[in-house]
Amino acid sequence: MNRQTFHAKNNEVPQDWHIVDATDLVMGRLSAKLAVVLMGKNKPQYTPHHDVGDFVVVLNASKLKLTGNKLDQKFFKRFSGYPSGQTQRSYRWILENHPELLLERSVRRMLPKNKIGRQMLKKLKVYAGEDHPHQAQQPKELPV
Repeated sequence: MNRQTFHAKNNEVPQDWHIVDATDLVMGRLSAKLAVVLMGKNKPQYTPHHDVGDFVVVLNASKLKLTGNKLDQKFFKRFSGYPSGQTQRSYRWILENHPELLLERSVRRMLPKNKIGRQMLKKLKVYAGEDHPHQAQQPKELPV
């Protein structure tokens, strides 16, 4: 009987492509499930120090839902470094103008804060509408 722990390398585990339709899904719950797939925690070969996760394509990010009053009460703040250089945008403004940014930032905060986390975030492709350029990868439907 083999008593050694299996550690997957980067190229040993195949990386699949998944597609998700975000219409009427709650942003936080969707982000948590996407983070698990990007990290590879849904696979039995999960290894924390290697990127074994899958690619995810998210469609219809402009039709996400947020519960409660988060659209008007939560803000993204940015500071330029100059006096009075702070700008803030409400979640409603971001959802109307840059909906893919809202979901990407939500998922980014659920991934590891290191090089591997930045690699994992590159495997997330978010689009505001129905069209995407990843037809050739033949993405499979991800149950959410």
